[in-house]
Order: sequence, then C-alpha cells, then structure tokens
Amino acid sequence: MRHWMTLAGLAALAASAPAAAQAPDYSAATVRSRPPQDEIIYFVLPDRFANGDPANDRGGLKGDRLKTGFDPSHKGFFHGGDLKGLTQKLDYIQRLGVTAIWFAPIFQNKPVQGEPGQESAGYHGYWVTDFTRVDSHFGTNDEFRAFVDAAHARGIKVYMDIITNHTADVIYFKECVGQPVCAYRSKADYPYWTKGGLNGARINGGFEGDQVRSAENFARLNDPAYAYTPQLPKGEEQIKVPAWLNDPIHYHNRGNTSFYGEDSRYGDFVGLDDLMTESPRVVDGFIEIYASWIDRFGIDGFRIDTARHVNPEFWARFAPAMRERARAKGIPNFHIFGEVANDAMDPGFLAQHTRRDKLPAVLDFAFQAAVRDMLTGKAGTDLFASLIAGDVLYEGGDATALTLPTFLGNHDMGRLGHMLDKAFPDASEEQRLARMKLAHVLMLTARGVPTVYYGDEQGFTGDGNDQDAREDMFASRVASYNDNRLVGSAATTATENFDSAHPLYALIAELAAIRKAHPRLRDGRTVLRHYGPKPGLLAFTRGEDDGEEILVAVNTSDQPVSMNVEVGYRSRAFIGLAGTCPTTASAPGSVAIRLAPLGYAVCRATPID
Repeated sequence: MRHWMTLAGLAALAASAPAAAQAPDYSAATVRSRPPQDEIIYFVLPDRFANGDPANDRGGLKGDRLKTGFDPSHKGFFHGGDLKGLTQKLDYIQRLGVTAIWFAPIFQNKPVQGEPGQESAGYHGYWVTDFTRVDSHFGTNDEFRAFVDAAHARGIKVYMDIITNHTADVIYFKECVGQPVCAYRSKADYPYWTKGGLNGARINGGFEGDQVRSAENFARLNDPAYAYTPQLPKGEEQIKVPAWLNDPIHYHNRGNTSFYGEDSRYGDFVGLDDLMTESPRVVDGFIEIYASWIDRFGIDGFRIDTARHVNPEFWARFAPAMRERARAKGIPNFHIFGEVANDAMDPGFLAQHTRRDKLPAVLDFAFQAAVRDMLTGKAGTDLFASLIAGDVLYEGGDATALTLPTFLGNHDMGRLGHMLDKAFPDASEEQRLARMKLAHVLMLTARGVPTVYYGDEQGFTGDGNDQDAREDMFASRVASYNDNRLVGSAATTATENFDSAHPLYALIAELAAIRKAHPRLRDGRTVLRHYGPKPGLLAFTRGEDDGEEILVAVNTSDQPVSMNVEVGYRSRAFIGLAGTCPTTASAPGSVAIRLAPLGYAVCRATPID
C-alpha cells in the first residue's frame, strides 16, 4: 500500500495555477464543443455571494425593507450581492476547478410578497415580473453581458435558472379576499364551461378543454372566471413584462396547489400565479422570452425550475426550440436540465421526465438521496448500486445519465453538512470533515455532472432548508447564520469566506483537476465492483476493461475495511490519483483495498506491458 500524495498534490497545484501559465484554449469554438458531462458546475445565489456595487442594494427603490426588499440582517430579504460581485470573484471560482456557473434567476422580481407579518423578498429570483431584464438589485443587462463575457473569457460556461410554471403573485381572487389560503378548485367541480361552479352561467362556448392545444381552440377560452374571479391589484395591472403576461386568461386561476394529483400541475405554487402552459400562446411566449436571452447574451444552458409542475407537451415543444436557437447561435451543446424535486432514491420518478416530457436531462435527486442515506448511516453501499442500475431508465440510457447534474445539497432542501450533523451530533471535527470529503469524492468521480452548491467548499452547513441554507459568502449580518459551526474551519459567516486554503476547497480543486485530466471520469461506463447492505466499502470502476480503468473506492463506515476487489484482467498496476491506493494487483483481476474509516482511493490502472 502506498499514499500517492505527490501526484495528488500536483493535480491540486495544476488546478490552482494561474490560467496563463497553463495556456488553455478558451476560444469560443473549443469551450462550446465541450459536452455537458465535461463540466463541473458551481451553483450560486447572486444575492448571497459578493456585493460589487452597494449602490444597487435597494434596487433603486425608496423606503423601508417592505418597499425595497433590502435587509441584510434578515435571512428572507435582499443582502446586497450582485452581478458585479460575481464577476469580481471569477478568479476564486475558476481556481476551484469550475467550468460552468449556474445561478439562481436574475430576472426582475416583485421586491416583497407575503401576508402582513410574513413578508419576504425576491432575493432568490423566483418571483418574476419582468422576464426581459435583470433585477435592479443585481445590476443591469449590460452588467449581465459583462459577466457572461468575463466567464467565457475564462472558459467558464453560463447556465441560467429559468421559470415557466409561474410568475410573481399578482393575481388575487375575489372569493378569497381576507383568507390566508385560497383552496384549489378542481376541473371536475369547476369546469371551464360554467362560471364559478357546475350551476353557474355558461361561459367559454366551443372551448374543447385544455387537452386540445390549438390556437383555434384556446381562442374560445375568453372568460377566466370558471373557478375563481381573478383580480389585478390597483397599480399592478401592467406590472408584468412582456405585456401578454398581465392577462388572467393565460393562468389557471384555480387556487393553491397541495402538490398532489391534478393540482400539482394546475394549482398556484404557494400563491404564485400559475401559468396556463397548455395554451399555445403561453408556449410561444416563453419560447420567445428565453430564446431572446440566448440571442442577446450567448448563454450556454438552462436549469428549469419546477419542471414537474408543467405539462409534458410544453417541454416537448420548448426544449427542442431552445436547442435549435442555440445551435443557430453557434452553441452546439446547450445544456437543459429540469428540476424534478424528490427526496427519495428513485431514478424511475426522475426518468419519466426524460421519456414522457422529453427533457434532455434532470437534476439527479436520486444521487443526492443515495449519498445522503449512505453517509448518514441510513443505508448500505448497495444503494449506490441501485442508483447506477436505474440509469437504464432514462431516455438514452447510460449516455443521458452522464449528463445529469449531481449534487449534495441545494438552496431548497438544505446542505449535506447539516444533514450529517443531525445524523451524527457527537461527531468530532475530524469526522465531520472526513464525511464531507467523502461526499465530494463520490460526486466528482461518479457519472453525472458534479454540481457544487456555493459555500459547501467553505464548510457551510446551514440550519435546515430554504432560507436557512442560503448563507452569505461576504460578511453576514444574519445572526442565525453566524452562529453555525462550519466544517473544516474555525471561521464563521460573520466574516467573508473565500479561503482557497480551506480543506474542502483544496479537495474540490484537486478532484476537479483529476476529473479534467482523465476523460474516463467524465464519460466512462460505471462498473460496480463491491457494495453491501451496510455502511462499508463501495468500489466501482470508470471506463472499459482495457487495463486503464479508474478505480474508485470509498469507506462509508467508521471502521477500517480490508478486502479484495475485482478489477479488469488487464489492470496490473495502479497509480494513485487521490487518497490511499495499492501499487499492484494481487492477481490478475483482483486488487487488495485497505481503507481507514471514512477513507477513499482514486486509482488509475496501468496495463500489462
């Protein structure tokens, strides 16, 4: 056994070396020729990353936080991060080994929403009023262009987070005034053809229902008061851009979703105005909106919010139209991946959206669930085997699985660090760091597109999901953030956290360099070599059985492991890339693996001479 720290150290050094010293090819043709699986994504909320221009903190608005949305001491309001700040920190992001940046929506949002006493701001970007311009809290369209150009100059792609399911909460219902929740009214009880229920006056004569998706049919839908009577607040009648979005006829207007059954597609997402995505006018409108961002700025991909809540026929038109527009712009590998949120390790649930909905890819929630359950001790390493076995379910099978963005936590479900702390409240600092390292080893060596949630590389943990997992990278004024115990650092979020010497940052940079140097980690097939029903050894290889496969072994238990693992017949010697690797095979087709508790090994095989 031998610890190959020299090679691993060289890999990390290469990742952090100045770009000019490596003379990389960042030409547009070279960058855009990279397939999606070649990327390493960094997901960031611009408001919480870096404040490059304090002059836009209030978005050009006047008044208190309920008018401007700005309150850096409250976790639910704008804190000041912007596009200038993100641009200024591109060095930090690039040194991490990132090749693509995905950021939360930057479109103009309604600054503040919520019932009295429960207000919060649109700092996250999902309450859009104007789909054509950057939110004034983040900057301007020109500053967005400067960010995209600066990222491209470094060979970093730009993925926008987009929404088609809903807009900001503007429409209200006459029947629900004064009520905290407007209950969903079904299509059976409140059909399109009667006003306010089965016994109401006949309306929308000749409309054949939302399953007939022709312009002629939807021209007969002219009264939106079939379930509720939609109203627009005084002064907000024309708040949405483009202007067609202000007409209630383009929304479902059926009340709030319970996220189950029919209302999962037709209900308002926590009051947000749910779009009638069955209508060809809405489909054409969103194709025009988002194609414009491709045309104007040359972006490289879309992450689609709330994709599971939109009808499949919408995606069957939208996704091909976006890729066609991107190809016309000279972007052949435009990456589109939908959010199909799910807590379970269930590839089938995700895969239906690539088969039926024809989405090119989806966020790999099954990967997150597998890593979470393995590292919290809830499952054995056989869960990873089930994950890989499910790859055949995706449209395109294993090839599509290579393009699924994998992740450990996010802005909705929370951070893996918090999940691990809940599972192991008495863990030592060394154990906390070791588990987080192990998670990142898995993410950066497994199939899929590794996606780092901003702050994870600095050991952020958060206190839970949603607002509790959206800490500031710059010095925070939020008390509930600043009392968190970070992983691998004695720092707190009360000071800025852009430490390139942090052990998780250094590990991600090291692994990113290894992944870039070895194509098999990006597009090689996965062969399971060892797994079991309890925490312990997980081993798999990437690539063909030609003597040059890459062996990945991780120990998810708090006890050392030692056993023989099958490898390819021609894999006779091994070069350590990261962790603790053997030097030679024990016999043709077998290698001895010995790992410390929570240890790992990433090893490249060399063949017979």
